[in-house]
Amino acid sequence: MEVVVVDNRLILITLLVKLGVAAAVASALARSRTFQSLLFAERRSRYQTVGLLAFFLVPLTLGVWLRLIVPNFQAADISFETVILLGLLVGPGPAVLSGIVLSAPAVYHHEYLALPFNAILGLASGVLGGFVQKEEIWDFTPFIDLSLYRWIRRNLRKPRFDRQFLMLLLIALFEACRESLVRMYPGKLFALVTDSWGLRVLVWLSAPVVVGISLKVWNALRLEIKLEEQKHLLLEARLDALQRQINPHFLFNTLNSIASLVRSKPELAREMTVKLANILRALLKDHDTYVPLRNELSFTDDYLDIEVVRFGPDKLHVEKDIDPKTLDVLVPSILLQPLIENSIKHGLEPRIHGGTVTLRSRLEGDRVSIEVADDGVGIMARPESALPRQGNGIGMQNVRERLEVLYGKQARFKVVSNPGRGTLVSIELPAHLPGEG
Repeated sequence: MEVVVVDNRLILITLLVKLGVAAAVASALARSRTFQSLLFAERRSRYQTVGLLAFFLVPLTLGVWLRLIVPNFQAADISFETVILLGLLVGPGPAVLSGIVLSAPAVYHHEYLALPFNAILGLASGVLGGFVQKEEIWDFTPFIDLSLYRWIRRNLRKPRFDRQFLMLLLIALFEACRESLVRMYPGKLFALVTDSWGLRVLVWLSAPVVVGISLKVWNALRLEIKLEEQKHLLLEARLDALQRQINPHFLFNTLNSIASLVRSKPELAREMTVKLANILRALLKDHDTYVPLRNELSFTDDYLDIEVVRFGPDKLHVEKDIDPKTLDVLVPSILLQPLIENSIKHGLEPRIHGGTVTLRSRLEGDRVSIEVADDGVGIMARPESALPRQGNGIGMQNVRERLEVLYGKQARFKVVSNPGRGTLVSIELPAHLPGEG
């Protein structure tokens, strides 16, 4: 049987289409969350490895079949590059198995060398993947001219062994070996064969380009996922710091409230100590970032009970206008207490006759609105004769920062203060319910 030499123009078209096929398949696979988790997993179980291989083998085995039954559609067959990719990323064993599966349609159509060639290719690429570091694999570039330029520039300054350039040369060498086998055993293996030396070199170099394109697509996704993970860890650390900031601040002010009653009203002080114990129990146990609003209101009740006892029921009044539909809405834990504390300490306490703290909530479509209002002196109207107050608004600033961390631009935090008439703090959040994503 004679070697089938492909028309030069068809080879150029095939190479271009193959690049498009590789980019399209890589992009389509990258859209699957399951594929992402399997591909980027540090360690995979046997079942996870089989699942990852299925993502590759199902569509690409079909591509081999299309190449065999559709005339002049050689670009559908990227099994050669797929076996190399799996060897580099997954290992020699899965790559050998994948090479055998991908060769099945070819063997059925009498290309009997496809099976041993793919198996050996999988083994060789797997060994290469074990020799090259993972980051060097992910950084492999499909732009061959840049690879050569970087390799020459680095080695002129300081000669060293470049594994990425080794990958480029070996992948091109594998392709050249495949072509040689096709010339020796026509019809027993598939490869693009041409008599033009320029096109032959182009065919050899197209293989590392196809491999590199897939790696570039997935590496961009990998870096994006790592960036999101780092961002998430940073937000968690910042949230934890804010949480650690509010707890001592809250405890300090509550202990001051109890200390003021220990001598004059020991029974009330004892009752307040029990309330404080309830509060500390809630603070010290591991709690979720978000809690239902009903839990948050229950938590603030103990704090308000302490403050009402300290001020006296004739000086501190608490009113609630809570929409029952909002009770199950998830809100950040310890959201209301710092705002209530701020209203009492900086709004009502400077007034001789005290005042009222009002809590409101209402559901507006897919958002929940929460308000903490007081009829105190206002932020800018503190009497000059009043005793100097300690604190710098740490509670309100803490709440503002936590909302920014948790919700970004989805949360609204607004403070309106009228001198001599009081202050209103309004919060608007997405109305998420337990069990919602």
